[in-house]
Amino acid sequence: MAKKDKLIVGVDIGSHSVKICQLQKVGTTYQVVSLGSAALPEGCVEDGVLQEPEDVAKALVELFKNLKIKNKRVGISISGYSVIVKKISLEAMDEEELAEYIVDEAEQYIPFDIDDVYIDYQVIREAIDENSRNEIMLVAAKKEVIDDYLDMLQEQKLLPVLVDIDGFALENIWEVSSHSDANVALVDIGASKMNINIIASGVSVLARDVVVGSEQLTDQIANTLDIDFTEAEEIKLGQRTAEEHSKALEEIFTQTCTQWVLEIKKAIDLYMSINPETPLTKLVLSGGGAKVKGLKEYIRHETGLEVIIFNPFENMKLNEKKIDQNYLKAIAPEMAIAAGLAIRQAEF
Repeated sequence: MAKKDKLIVGVDIGSHSVKICQLQKVGTTYQVVSLGSAALPEGCVEDGVLQEPEDVAKALVELFKNLKIKNKRVGISISGYSVIVKKISLEAMDEEELAEYIVDEAEQYIPFDIDDVYIDYQVIREAIDENSRNEIMLVAAKKEVIDDYLDMLQEQKLLPVLVDIDGFALENIWEVSSHSDANVALVDIGASKMNINIIASGVSVLARDVVVGSEQLTDQIANTLDIDFTEAEEIKLGQRTAEEHSKALEEIFTQTCTQWVLEIKKAIDLYMSINPETPLTKLVLSGGGAKVKGLKEYIRHETGLEVIIFNPFENMKLNEKKIDQNYLKAIAPEMAIAAGLAIRQAEF
């Protein structure tokens, strides 16, 4: 059993809020130790890039303090234009040759100057003989973007030990919590981006970020009905009724959510064109956008897939004296990426 302090604290820094999750390994499962979220002022993070580090640091420190988290080892994840995820196929070679080849040849796969990026890769399917090929997931991220996050965390006396990609953090927590090797589309809708990760036979086969998100919906409701952002957010989530505006709201919903669904269908169609024999069994929806009233049914209707709202904590243990079950259930979909980071162990 892993020691309690070996697991890192998952920190998900979005454009709308900061989410923190701390878990503890208990036998073969996990226990939720602590979790919470804090809103960020507008413009702090744009397309995955830190614009106002001081404001983000303030929200983060406050959250750590309120949640009484002592563990300073944290993991973050990134997404957006500064991250490139590419699946490549290479001839069979040993580990040393592969590492050397990727360093030398990565430039042909990446639209950035090779000196400006950090590169990592993972073999997702090994060549079984000299006639087959290695399937590699290659990841490149802009140094400048990552360094800004690392500097901000270190200035707050936090120790960043992991930088992941949103889609992979999502994939990890899905595998751990579902114990399923079904072919699924994982779709995380944040405030300003949507992440789509299609998993087949336990491997990510298609991962992409799309610059759309649930804040679009809130902004349009606020502008159309001439109300403030908070009221608009409540209407979006079905917490406040606005029946006198039902026609206008329907138009906003249809227009915006159709755009989201088109992006989801595009990814599914691409997957199906390459893998017609292994169809997807379900679509797993997470992120704050997963809570938009009626969205689950709309996606199900448009894609024909079973749609589930992801609760990463469903099979975890819980100290009910410390964490309110209703709060956990309400916040669960948007905590998926933070939870996917919180199951990782620190190497030191």
